[in-house]
Amino acid sequence: MSAVADLAADTWSSMLRVLLHYRRSPGLLAVSLAVPVLMVVVFGYVFGSAITVPDGADSAAGASGAGPVDGYREFLMPGLFAMVAVNGIVPTMVGAARDVGRGVTDRLRSMALSRTGLLLGQTLADLLVSVVVLALLAAVGLAVGWRIRGGAADALGAFGLLLLFRFAMTWVGLLLGLAVGKEEAAGQLAVAVFPLAMVTNAFVPTGGMPGWLAAVAEWNPMSAVVQAGRDLFANPSAPAAAWPMQHAVLATLLWCGVLLLVCGPFAVRKFATHGT
Repeated sequence: MSAVADLAADTWSSMLRVLLHYRRSPGLLAVSLAVPVLMVVVFGYVFGSAITVPDGADSAAGASGAGPVDGYREFLMPGLFAMVAVNGIVPTMVGAARDVGRGVTDRLRSMALSRTGLLLGQTLADLLVSVVVLALLAAVGLAVGWRIRGGAADALGAFGLLLLFRFAMTWVGLLLGLAVGKEEAAGQLAVAVFPLAMVTNAFVPTGGMPGWLAAVAEWNPMSAVVQAGRDLFANPSAPAAAWPMQHAVLATLLWCGVLLLVCGPFAVRKFATHGT
């Protein structure tokens, strides 16, 4: 029981450290909140007028009284939600690398603190921030015509899957940041996250991609999250034959489980053995 209490206390302390960092860096929080709004504007209005959603999506939009552009926004919003989730890699990766470079990791390792609790606190703090970001993005989406057309339980399930995927992504970011060990290198590596997120079904249907690229996109973990969101929100979707697209909720759970089982223990071990 004492071990559990110590783990909880160390997790709480680590979480507060990260949240205080956001409090002392209002610009960082402002950027985290502003980026989703900008994504809705750029993809929903600038690109949306030039992108045609699939026939099924157009039909769904028309049946609900929305035009083609509104239909694209309904097609788009689950993709933007998933983009917020996958972006969990970036702040945790850069933060972990910064702590290594500045010697914070060595100081924390020298204390009688739980390695798991220290990392878990960071991921939970990020999860709290992501709840606020997703809520803001959902509000902006509702303002521009996106609607939840499924049941309340399904909608809660969709947001739960998004938060679970974000949680898994933060562990990926922690492992990469601890492995890189330099803030500058982590910042450069973060640039690769956006192209990786583009090779998905988030912004355009995979049916228009070359066969090999469509297969890569449909087996991308982010695509399963996007498809699960569209299914649970009952938003317009596009047909895809790959197994993750046909069983998107199960595929999302499996991807999250694999990422957590692989990256979690390795991140803790890397943190514990850094510099030894």
